[in-house]
Amino acid sequence: MVNYINVAPIYEMWKERVLPADWQVVEGQPSRLNILLAEDQIDMGFVSSYAYAARPERYQILADLSISATGPVGSVFLFSRIEPEALDNKLIRLTGQSDTSIRLVKIILEEFYRVRPRYEVGTVCGDGVRLDGVSAVLAIGDDALRLRVEGSYPVQLDLGEVWHRTTGLPFVFSVCAVREPFLAAEPENARAIRRTLVECRQQGALRMAEICDRVARRIPMDCEACSAYLMGIEHDLSPVKCTALERFFQYLIDRGEAPPAALPLKIFQ
Repeated sequence: MVNYINVAPIYEMWKERVLPADWQVVEGQPSRLNILLAEDQIDMGFVSSYAYAARPERYQILADLSISATGPVGSVFLFSRIEPEALDNKLIRLTGQSDTSIRLVKIILEEFYRVRPRYEVGTVCGDGVRLDGVSAVLAIGDDALRLRVEGSYPVQLDLGEVWHRTTGLPFVFSVCAVREPFLAAEPENARAIRRTLVECRQQGALRMAEICDRVARRIPMDCEACSAYLMGIEHDLSPVKCTALERFFQYLIDRGEAPPAALPLKIFQ
């Protein structure tokens, strides 16, 4: 489970349930969960969409679950000192917390804005972080929420909004991927977990005010701002979102960043 508040509408409900003892949850940043899944240390999880695209022969996608947005996502930003059109050959620091967001920002800058910045991966906010010579930073999750509150960058580019404006599609930042060997050995268990996650998602949508009150202090942000943010996060995987995933994966394939086997999508019902 991703350890950001963007999964709180699912995870807070999950934590209230009495679940089988062997349904053990590991929390982590998306990039960390990608590694754990690739190394067979977890069986399924909310991982970067790119993690599936990079190794499609290893996984399937659990139906009707994602971390996505139709328009502004509110927690995946390019924070810049200058306009994006002026970032050609400028240095951008990329968070190492999400493989998907790194690929997305490169697509947006290189394919949509037609600029070719220089990139480095590192820490983008916090005490003691040095950003000498850095024109922009890619931040996600709770880091992005904190930088928005601080307001220290004049240009704040919401990557979900730019993608939607350009393609007309939602963007799926994370899917719930499951290892093929686990599906082969435990298909009914996988179905039961998927069904429980969907039920938690549905219940969380009905208790959003309570959830915001629980998690807003982690940033910190006020409950009204937290509610506005979480209302923009979506956790389904509708047909149009599958189309959006296909568009993103086609970009990755065309850029040599994912194998052709990333398409068609493999969805586990």
